[in-house]
Amino acid sequence: MKALIADDDPVTAAAVSANVAGWGFDVIVAHDGVEALNQLLADPPPALAIIDWEMPGLDGPEICRRIRGDQSRDGLYVLLLTARSSPNDIVAGLEAGADDYLVKPVNLSELRARVHVGVRVVTLQERLAKKVAELQTTLDNVRQLRGLLPICSYCKRIRNDGNYWQRVEVYVTEHSDAKFTHGICPTCLDAVQAELAAEDEGLR
Repeated sequence: MKALIADDDPVTAAAVSANVAGWGFDVIVAHDGVEALNQLLADPPPALAIIDWEMPGLDGPEICRRIRGDQSRDGLYVLLLTARSSPNDIVAGLEAGADDYLVKPVNLSELRARVHVGVRVVTLQERLAKKVAELQTTLDNVRQLRGLLPICSYCKRIRNDGNYWQRVEVYVTEHSDAKFTHGICPTCLDAVQAELAAEDEGLR
């Protein structure tokens, strides 16, 4: 899994990136906001981004706002790093689009725990996206009857695409997943019984 570390402080960037790489990530490092945004908008994007709040070019919240404006980056998990710790700052960071927030100086144990949360979220999102794609494929493959069907007013046969007239049940079976079982409705049963009774009377 690819992770972006964006921090203009080379010491912090080196420490965080070394640890994240040690946790099994393919790490990319950016030292300013513009470079960080370009990396996040590249294809394929990192799955996880650890972004400093204050950087040259663009700050962390502004980066969050820009990537959240791109639906193709909805699955990106963003963790903001900052020395700001007031509730208002935390709310501002989260409202900008960050998924989590960690106050500097970075506690590596806490960072690791929060990164693992991010991995779980990203993994679940990927599984959900795969299921949605499979469902869409299934729906696309379901055969459905659409459009105008020419039907005879007398015999009720349907004209197919080859200009042949077919019984309704044959046409529907060929163009959908429906199956038919035959029976007789009460109205037709009464009519048939009346016909049979009339025939019996005629034979007497």
